[in-house]
Amino acid sequence: ILVIDDEQVVRDAVSRVCEAAGLTVETAFDARSGLEKVQKKEYRLVLCDVMLPGLDAFQVLDEMKRADIRTPVIMITGYSTVENAVNSLKKGAIDFVPKPFTTDELESAVRRGLRYREGPRSESLSGFQIDDASTLHVPSSPAYYRLGYLSWAFIEPNGTGLIGMTHEYLKTVSPLKEIRCFDTDDDVVQGSVCARVVSTDMLVHDVLSPLSGKILERNHALLTSPETAENDPYLSGWLYRIIPTEVAYELMRLTPCIQDQ
Repeated sequence: ILVIDDEQVVRDAVSRVCEAAGLTVETAFDARSGLEKVQKKEYRLVLCDVMLPGLDAFQVLDEMKRADIRTPVIMITGYSTVENAVNSLKKGAIDFVPKPFTTDELESAVRRGLRYREGPRSESLSGFQIDDASTLHVPSSPAYYRLGYLSWAFIEPNGTGLIGMTHEYLKTVSPLKEIRCFDTDDDVVQGSVCARVVSTDMLVHDVLSPLSGKILERNHALLTSPETAENDPYLSGWLYRIIPTEVAYELMRLTPCIQDQ
């Protein structure tokens, strides 16, 4: 794993967690030195700070794309830069971890990143369970949009929206033990946590909302049967029905699923 961050305390924290899980960690303090490393060596995962001296994280993603370097990238972001993190998902990052993060939050994100990358095999790494990553499964309706590979939104004819977890995200956290949902009338914010799922290895994973709005309805079936989301993520496996508040603006920061066909 490669960690690109200009804060020594962050590089040290990531190294401690990942090395305890049997992973080898290399670090870089800025984007240029990080890019030099990924161009010379293959990594299983890159964790990159959004705000870096010199080149920023968006340029890192652009340079990796130009060089056809397909290593998954997880962004590390301060709470004040969540908007930038959302934009980074549109540009190709697979996830982001907000600062300050806990050991559990980091471990969960790294586990998802490894499972996203790995092929159809199973491997145990002292707490990380890695098995089959999926091919891309997306709905064909032009009313579906996705936030990176993490979550989706469907705009209903009456203007309300359904939101849920993508097939790709669910593959990185399954099998599920529990889904912890917000309450009706709670607000959700694009790029912020809207639910949490607990996998059978007892890791807790954040679900990031693709849109902002007020929750009108929860999918109560998921509370007793979380496997509904795994079996049918885009229809009966939705999380919430919401009243979107910034739908025109926020849809521009999502990717239409029909582009993936």
